[in-house]
Amino acid sequence: MTKFTPSKSTLAKVENLMSKMTLAQKIGQMLQVERATCTAEEVKKYHLGSVLSGAGSSPKNNTPSDWLEMIDSYWCASVESDDEHLSIPILYGVDAVHGNNNISGATIFPHNIGLGAARDSELIKKVSKVTTKEVMACGIDWVFAPNVALAQNYHWGRTYESFSHTPEIVNRYTTNIIEEMQFDFPHQGIIAGIKHWVGDGGTIHGIDQGDTILDWPSLESTHVAPFKQAIKSGAMTVMASFSSWNGDKCHGHKFLITDMLKTKLKFNGFVLSDMEAIDYLSNDIYQSIGISVNAGIDMFMLPNNWKEFIEHLHSHVELGTVEMDRIDDAVKRILSVKVHYGLFDKVRPTLRKMSNNQSFGSNEHREIAREAVRKSLVLLKNKDNILPLNKSSRILVTGKNADNLGHQCGGFTIDWQGVTGNELIKNGTSIWQGISKIAANAKHIKDVENENDYSMFDAAVVVIGEHSYAEGMGDIRNGNDLLIQSGSMVNGELNIIKPYGKTLTLADLHPEDYQTIKHLTDNNVPVITVLISGRPLIIESELSASAAFIAAWLPGSEGQGVSDVLFGTHDFQGKLSFPWPQRDENLPTYKSNQYSPSNKIKPLFEYGFGLQYKN
Repeated sequence: MTKFTPSKSTLAKVENLMSKMTLAQKIGQMLQVERATCTAEEVKKYHLGSVLSGAGSSPKNNTPSDWLEMIDSYWCASVESDDEHLSIPILYGVDAVHGNNNISGATIFPHNIGLGAARDSELIKKVSKVTTKEVMACGIDWVFAPNVALAQNYHWGRTYESFSHTPEIVNRYTTNIIEEMQFDFPHQGIIAGIKHWVGDGGTIHGIDQGDTILDWPSLESTHVAPFKQAIKSGAMTVMASFSSWNGDKCHGHKFLITDMLKTKLKFNGFVLSDMEAIDYLSNDIYQSIGISVNAGIDMFMLPNNWKEFIEHLHSHVELGTVEMDRIDDAVKRILSVKVHYGLFDKVRPTLRKMSNNQSFGSNEHREIAREAVRKSLVLLKNKDNILPLNKSSRILVTGKNADNLGHQCGGFTIDWQGVTGNELIKNGTSIWQGISKIAANAKHIKDVENENDYSMFDAAVVVIGEHSYAEGMGDIRNGNDLLIQSGSMVNGELNIIKPYGKTLTLADLHPEDYQTIKHLTDNNVPVITVLISGRPLIIESELSASAAFIAAWLPGSEGQGVSDVLFGTHDFQGKLSFPWPQRDENLPTYKSNQYSPSNKIKPLFEYGFGLQYKN
């Protein structure tokens, strides 16, 4: 696939459409509205260009059939034509960031940090193809993925969305993902959405929506590099970053969006805002709209105040504070993508070839996810070759994440902040369930301190680590900011799973995990520790107490991939795509005009480290 350049026929069709459009219709095309805040009738009335489901926003029983029925109603409304409305199909978008993760029964893959450790470009192609098929099965056209951020500080709650902290792996994967998602326009495929422009992974102190402090050459050679690769590979949409560059918000940054992305890098697609991100440009929403449109944002993700946006943008155009040329440029870009994608030639979602396809959540797809799990695991320690385990051994399985699919999948799974437990992740396999299918003498014990006879066990597999989280809710903040890492959103309110009464660092996130390991080793049971986490954590105590230690990242719905490797059916393949720090104080600090703060880390394990049985 090559760079997206609209053909002459595409541009002719776009020009013909635009010659018939009113200002109201053009402004409507510039809006992407959350499904929960608009009806099908409003899609037509306001000429909306796109509808989305934010993470956790789903119809009825959250099945593919429910999604098809819902999207069908929006689609049909958008293509009705009369004296007031021009027929232009909507694009429906979702955050399918590790599989079609919003939808019940979908195949959930490891988050990007695990796929980065797999170092397997062919695997990425297979993962992307499965994701594309499961997205198409639900009638969805567009996904906000891949995330090509380069996480530079493990305090950042989005670290697991990064394949690596350097461009090498990210660049290679980006091409594969885009080509597999956009594989057969205009007949099949979906639109990839590259995010976030630009530098969100470099925010100081690892604070989400923070500030990346670098000069342009340093930014360009690192954080910009994956976007160059994405554009070269055919990317048609880019989402702007919530964060800032040297103190200035990216959503209002004309130099970054217009001068660099569109002009210097020759990006011909359209730029989408992040969720309500323009609200932070000014205390006055009218001013925020003017700033962001003039900066070069083309489509606006606005779940709530989208009608206010319409009114204010009309006023800006009438007063001349936003030129009509800027509106026309935005609409031309949006329509060019729609035409190139073949949206105008598609039938309604329920009638498409892949709609409700039986491959959704199939065993075939889950086998690919299982392969991704076992290839992403990184073996950090294997004292006296305790691994692989014998399938006939008496294995005690414990730890809070041993039988918890929600924690295993992490954030952006069914809900924005993820879920806990096994109930909402349909047809998946927890790590314990995977072990139980292989080892007949394995036993799951939730509370090991109540066990009386430890002599009956040859070894213990202890599955520890983080709860589910996403974005800023997963930030680990030092100083006066109390971490809200162990919480989840329930009915719009924060539910603290495990409150802490002190400021946290990476070194003391979950002390109960170490206590479980220590209790078993004190009773002469050798421990194989499996860490479920969205980032490298401080593990020196746990590592020292364990006979073997595995970084499993956030493996997704197919826990059998872990047991495949524990018992030697497959060898370890994963290599660290981030250096692993020794202590929290060795995590990177930021100074102006410096990149690669990870080189300040005194690593416990170097980038690229990973043991294998054959070693």
